Amino acid sequence: MPETGMDERSGAAIILNRNMVRHGAPPMKASGNTILMTGGGSGIGEALAHRFHDRGDTVIIAGRRKDALEQAAAGRERIHTRVLDVEDAAAVEAFAKAVVADFPSLNVLFNNAGIMKFEDLTSRRDLTDAEATIAINILGPIRLTNALIDHLIGRPDAVIVMITSGLAYVPLVAAPTYSASKAAIHSYAVSLRMQLAGRVEVIELVPPGVQTDLTPGQAHRPGYMPLDAFADAVAALFLEQPTPRDILVEEVQFLRQAEREGRFDETLKTLTERAARQREEGNRRS
Repeated sequence: MPETGMDERSGAAIILNRNMVRHGAPPMKASGNTILMTGGGSGIGEALAHRFHDRGDTVIIAGRRKDALEQAAAGRERIHTRVLDVEDAAAVEAFAKAVVADFPSLNVLFNNAGIMKFEDLTSRRDLTDAEATIAINILGPIRLTNALIDHLIGRPDAVIVMITSGLAYVPLVAAPTYSASKAAIHSYAVSLRMQLAGRVEVIELVPPGVQTDLTPGQAHRPGYMPLDAFADAVAALFLEQPTPRDILVEEVQFLRQAEREGRFDETLKTLTERAARQREEGNRRS
């Protein structure tokens, strides 16, 4: 029997079929996709764009810095660049219209763009970093998904990938708004998957700490997963059939399974102490 949910704003019924929710839409194609990767000029976005391109996909990388995008695309003829600031709502709408016009075969969206800031909550502070984190990490994926959803629903092999973090499951207390933003996108991805079941595959990619430039010194921080190793593992997981609805490398299971295994408080304490130690060691080396 299908379950029926109700859209409280419009009163429209949302039909949720258990089998559709469990198995989702057709799995992501192994090659021949046209992929939009936000935050594609560096870090995880760049590394994944290279791997998808090299297996036969066309990739549009988007970001704020044209020079970084061009460098990331160099030497790869099926990587295309587009400037986009996901913090700008009007720019997102205009970008979506243009990218669909330029790439009508677009069928995969990777919501990857994000920022991470360390914050001290123990006294009154300027909230500029917190507000920017919310605008980029939460509103950015919501706005871009909304702007492209009608196009994606019309594609027979559409996929939306929401990139969250292990910190969605156990927060890093030194980065509270970032951790909260990733928890929010995890929750949003669950709802999106249920509503789009059978029409668009929704996948959550959950990175551990990865050696990128997301925060100062992180690219060489001890204890973080090397970027190439992470990207290779993720690319391999995307080749599994059916495509896993959660892309989880082994290194993130410590955080992802903490609450389920009854060790949340212990893991939170361990993470907090370990992260502080890793940042200190990394700062000394840099």
